[in-house]
Amino acid sequence: MRNFSRNALILKVDSLGENNRNVTVFTPDDGIFHGILYGGAKSKLRSLVSPMNSGVLYLYRDEIKNSTKITDFDVKKYHLSFRNNLFKAWASSLIAEILIKTRAAGSAPQSFAIANGFLDGMEMSEENESRLGLIRFIWRYLDILGICPNTNFCSHCSVSFHSGKFTGNSLSYRYIFDEQESGFICPDCSQNQDKYKFALGKPAITYLESIKTLPPKEVRKIIIDEKTFIEMKELSYYLIEKACDSRLKTFETGTGIL
Repeated sequence: MRNFSRNALILKVDSLGENNRNVTVFTPDDGIFHGILYGGAKSKLRSLVSPMNSGVLYLYRDEIKNSTKITDFDVKKYHLSFRNNLFKAWASSLIAEILIKTRAAGSAPQSFAIANGFLDGMEMSEENESRLGLIRFIWRYLDILGICPNTNFCSHCSVSFHSGKFTGNSLSYRYIFDEQESGFICPDCSQNQDKYKFALGKPAITYLESIKTLPPKEVRKIIIDEKTFIEMKELSYYLIEKACDSRLKTFETGTGIL
């Protein structure tokens, strides 16, 4: 039996009996685990331990009973704007579902850092920027999972996608995503484009590459058009759902919002 504290992000809170709560906690030290929160509706602690709140969580672990009790929570960030914006609310739920289903990609410190970075950035951003931020999070998370497609070279002929100048002709290029190979194909290698589900233009493939190669503050400065956004969104949503190996409930309930 011992008391300890952790920097933590609350992912999910479920009812446990009439008054108690089963809390899904994410920390960079212990990954994802469950803690029990005791107390009725009037409990101050219950109001603090809410999804997407982050800060220092105080815990009491009973090794004999194999249970962890939440004793206090010093909240540092509340993310209040999530309550007033449907997209932000659903996007934060999506992040929680992804983290839980993939067990934080087996790398709690990295996943904790980018998850909190996205949530904090979304709190300070307008909805449109938050939508683009969600794509950046998914792409970085796929990289932590080790399954992010290579946006630098053709998976068939290994030609560089980014050699040469960014010209008017290059804007018309379409880079096909081969689902079987989980890689992109250059225009010369993708003659029968109709059989493929995803095709990305030069701006999209360049933006996705920048997510992995440029500092986040530099990527945020890049302006893209609606067509490019939709191309990246459809592919990133497909890939993260495939990584979770199941249909994501947040996508189903958030249809038309996400």
